[in-house]
Amino acid sequence: MAALETVQGVITVQTLVVYESFFGNTEQVAGAIGAAIEGARGQQGEVVVRKVNEVSRGDLQGIELLVVGAPTRAFRPSPGVAQWLAALPAGALQGMAVAAFDTRISPDDANSAVLRFMVKLFGWAAEKIAKRLAARGGRQVASPLGCYVLGSEGPLREGELDRAADWARQAAAQA
Repeated sequence: MAALETVQGVITVQTLVVYESFFGNTEQVAGAIGAAIEGARGQQGEVVVRKVNEVSRGDLQGIELLVVGAPTRAFRPSPGVAQWLAALPAGALQGMAVAAFDTRISPDDANSAVLRFMVKLFGWAAEKIAKRLAARGGRQVASPLGCYVLGSEGPLREGELDRAADWARQAAAQA
C-alpha cells in the first residue's frame, strides 16, 4: 500500500479499515464500511479493508482515515485488535481521522438482566477501541458504532450492514 499517490495531478488519500472476526460477522461489517466509504469518496482515494494480522505499522503511512473494529469479547476488543492497538507507539496516529466499531449481542435479544448490568458496568469494545485510537493521537470523526449479532456466532441482525454503511459515509464526510 503506497502512502500518498498522485493520479492526474490529484492527491489521493487512503482509508484503512482494520478488523478481526471469528464467525464472519465483523468481517461483513468491515466490508460494508469499506464499500460505503469507497462509494462516498468516489475517485478521491483508495479504501483498503484488512484483517488485523495483515496490517503493519508501516501501512499507516499516508492514511487519512483509519477505521478499526472487533467483536466484543468479555466487554473488550478481541485479543488481536487489542494487541495491535497496544503495540502502536504514542503519537502514531497524530492528527489522523479515526473511527471505531464492534459487533455485539444486544442485552434485549439475549433477554438477560445480568448482561444489561455488565454492559452498564464495563461497556462495549467500540468505546475502548476509540479511546485507544485517541490515546495514540487519532482524531475521532464518528461516535463508536455497535452492530448487533443474534447469538454469539451471529448472524447479524437485519439492517445492521445498512446502518454500518450509513455510519461509514458520515465518518468519511468528517475525515
